[in-house]
Formats: sequence, structure tokens, C-alpha cells
Amino acid sequence: MLALHRAGMFYGFTRLIFWTSWAHIANGFEWNLSPGGVYRPRRNQSSRHEDNSQGNLMSDLNYFLYDQDGPIVTITFNRPEKRNGLDPQVMLEFESLIHRVRDANDVKVLVVTGKGSAFCAGADLTLARDAKDDDERRRINEDMGRVPRIIGRVFDVMVHMDVISIASVNGFAVGGGWSMATGFDHIIAVEDAQFWLPEVEIERPFKGLANINLTQRLGPVLAKEAMILCRRFSAEELRQLRVINQVCKADELESETRRIADAYLSMPWKAAISTRRDINATIYGPQYY
Repeated sequence: MLALHRAGMFYGFTRLIFWTSWAHIANGFEWNLSPGGVYRPRRNQSSRHEDNSQGNLMSDLNYFLYDQDGPIVTITFNRPEKRNGLDPQVMLEFESLIHRVRDANDVKVLVVTGKGSAFCAGADLTLARDAKDDDERRRINEDMGRVPRIIGRVFDVMVHMDVISIASVNGFAVGGGWSMATGFDHIIAVEDAQFWLPEVEIERPFKGLANINLTQRLGPVLAKEAMILCRRFSAEELRQLRVINQVCKADELESETRRIADAYLSMPWKAAISTRRDINATIYGPQYY
């Protein structure tokens, strides 16, 4: 009976492997054992080739610059005239780029920075301000209500993907800009960068993973000053609080960011990513995919 039971278990297991493998291969995926011992889907090479050929995605970008130098990808907010403000269309484009980084087999480090005087100034409030009438303003405000949810989705992908992320903060990081920055593995900022969260001032609660993460970093006392009193923090103050890693001069930001990226790349990669996964699991929960 024990032999029959084991045979039945083996038969069921092999059927599961067969159908799972067939379903995912048919959809352009193959299964790989991650360093943490969890099977995760990865696009096969033919699928990646097809993805790269679909409409030259990089040439269709409206709000960002995307550059890959070997295993390092740099995504740059490219709305300096709007201080790199966020709206649903901006965030959906950013989300698509983060998914692209996550799904690439040859990307190990992601750098995100901004053009102009701001890293990211949070929600673009000029849309509602410039509305023609109350109906248009109401529609815009409803649409802008999607932004925090999209930020949450992006945040979740960033903290769980097997890529080291670096926020290269070139100026103001406000609201959603600071929210996203808290999800990066390493934060470097220029000397005159400022960080603050105006959500409560504009009658919006500051919630989600960014709240949890920032509370862990600041502690509950300063977290309430940051989130409820909307207090501004300088880059140097946050460095001393160990909320960000380092501060540099503006003309050194690019070279310092590259030095940091190279330092991460110099480490044994599987060990580094597996360690990162366990560190992030203590804050955001384990990675199941």
C-alpha cells in the first residue's frame, strides 16, 4: 500500500510539472530556481527578442529617458518644466519601464534620477488648477486619485524584483517622489535636495508601503512630523538619521552614482540578491513570485 501511495504521489507530481511547464512555455516563459529556492517565471530568449521588437518601445516614451549600459539601466524623469510631476499617464509609463527592468535577464542595477531642479515633485497639481470649469476639475481630481495606487504597484514590484535599485536624487523629492525613493536599496542625494510629504496639507492621507517603510526608517516620532506636520527635511539631516545613504555635490552625482552601482556589481551576485530578498522580506513580506 505504501508503494502504491508513493507511486500515486509521483504520478500526480509529474502531471503537475508537465502541465505547469507546458502552460508557461506556451506563454513564452520558462521556470527557473531562484537563489532563495523558489521557482519563478522568466521570459525565454525568443520572447525577449519579440518584446524588444514591438514598436521600438524606447522611442515611444513621452515622460522618461531610458538608457542601458551593460547591466545598468538608468531611467530619468524627463519633465523638467513640470518639476517631474506625476499624473496617471506618467506613472503608467514608469510602471511599464519598471516591468521591463524586472523581466530583463541582463539587468542587475537600476538607477532612477530626474532632469532639472527636481527628482520628482509629486502629483502634478497644475492640471486641476488650469481646468476650464468645475466639471473638468472634478474629472481631473478623480483621475489623479489613481496615482497613489499606481505608485503602490510600482513600489511593490521594485522592492521584490531581483535588481539592486539606486535613487540618484538630483533635487526636490516631494510626495510621491519621496514615497518611491523610500523603496530603493540605496539613496544618494545632492546637497540642496529637500524631502517632504504634503499629502495631509492637501487633505489626502499618506498610506501604504511608503508609510510603513518611512516609519521604519524615521521612527514613529519623526514619522508623524514628516507625514502629519509635513515637515521638510534636508538631505544632510536625512543622512544623519540614516534614512538616505549619502550626500554629494551636484556635479559629482553622476560619477558617485556610477561608483555605487559598480560597487554592488562587484559583489557575488546570487549571494547579494538572495541577501537583499531576505532583508526586504523583514519589511515588506516574503517574495512569492
